[in-house]
Amino acid sequence: MYFPPLTGNNWDTIPPQQLGYCTEKIDSLYAFLNTNNTKAFILLKDGKIVLEKYFGTHTQSSPWQWASAGKTITSFIIGIAQQEGLLAISDTTSRYLGTNWTSCSIVKEQKITIKHQLSMTTGLDDGVLNNHCTFDSCLVYKADAGNRWAYHNAPYTLLDKVIENATHTTLNLYTNQKLKTPTGMTGTFVKVGDDNVYFSNARSMARFGILILNNGKWGNNQILTDTSYFNQMINTSQALNKSYGYLWWLNGKSSFMLPTLQTVFNGSLSPNAPNDMIAALGKDGQFLNVIKSQNLVWVRMGNAPDNVPVPYMLNDSIWRFVNNLQCNSTGIINTNSNTTRINLYPNPCFNELNLESNEKIL
Repeated sequence: MYFPPLTGNNWDTIPPQQLGYCTEKIDSLYAFLNTNNTKAFILLKDGKIVLEKYFGTHTQSSPWQWASAGKTITSFIIGIAQQEGLLAISDTTSRYLGTNWTSCSIVKEQKITIKHQLSMTTGLDDGVLNNHCTFDSCLVYKADAGNRWAYHNAPYTLLDKVIENATHTTLNLYTNQKLKTPTGMTGTFVKVGDDNVYFSNARSMARFGILILNNGKWGNNQILTDTSYFNQMINTSQALNKSYGYLWWLNGKSSFMLPTLQTVFNGSLSPNAPNDMIAALGKDGQFLNVIKSQNLVWVRMGNAPDNVPVPYMLNDSIWRFVNNLQCNSTGIINTNSNTTRINLYPNPCFNELNLESNEKIL
C-alpha cells in the first residue's frame, strides 16, 4: 500500500492504461460527472492516483463540504477516544452531556448510549420540525433506544460535544492531533446552522479513504489500535438497518433502510458496487467509497441534482461508469487445437470474469 507524503503535493500515480482503462471510457465517466454538477473526482488503486479530475473553477486545493460524509470522521475519532480510555461507547450519553439533554423522561434518556448515537438508534423522533436541532426541546422520545433506526442528525451532532467533554479539548484540536497530523489531511469542522460540517479538499478525503482501506493504519503508524471497534464500525451495527455501521454505509447486505423512511428495502444499497464497499455518503453527493477486495478508493465532491439527505442512487450511478472503465480487452488462452479459441475479458479483471469460446465448455 502506498501512502502519500504528509506534506506537499507529491502523490504517486498509476497510468490508467496499466489497469486496462480506455480513454473513451474515462471521458464518458467525466462527462457524466460534469453533467451531474461534480467539482472533484479522484480514484485510487493501492493508494496511488489513477484518475484525478476537477471541474469548473474547482482545483486541487479548493475546500468543499463533506456534509454527512463527515460523520465517518466523527466515528473514527470516537474510536480513538475509546482506545485512549476517555470514553466507552457503552457509556450513557448523559455521562458526558448531563441529564435533561433531551425532553425524554430521565429513565428513557438514561437508556441512550454513545453506541446508539453511532448506529442511529437513539429512539429520538426524527420527524420533528427540525431534526438538526440539538436543543432538548427538539429531542423528543419516539421509542426506547435500540428499538428503532432513523437517520437523525441531531443525536449525531451531539457526539461532537461528547468528544469535547470526554477529551477536555475542542473537536478540531482533537481531530488535528489524532487524525490530521498523522495522515497529512487538511480541513476543519465548521459550524453551519445546527451542524458541524467538515470542509477539506478532495485529496484529504482520499487520504482518509486510504486510512480506512488500511484498517486505521498509516504507513507503520497504527492510528486506531482498537481493532474490535474498527471492525464494528464498518460492519452491521444493529439488526434494524443491516446496511449501516457506525455512521458508515455498507453494501452487500440483504436489506437496507433510508433517511426519512421506516421502510426496509430488500437487496443491496448499491447494486452496481462491489459487495464489500463501505461508503461515506453526504448531501449533494459527497462520496467516499472504500473497497478492500480491490484496494480501491474513490472520492466525489460537488453538488447534486436532487436534495435528498443521502443521494445513494447517484453514488450507484457513478459505479456503473467505474465498472465500465476497462477496455474490452481480451486475454487469449492458447490450446493445442488450431481452431479452439478461449477469450477472457475484461483484462485485468476485478469483479467479473467473462469467458467465451468457439467450442463447447464442459
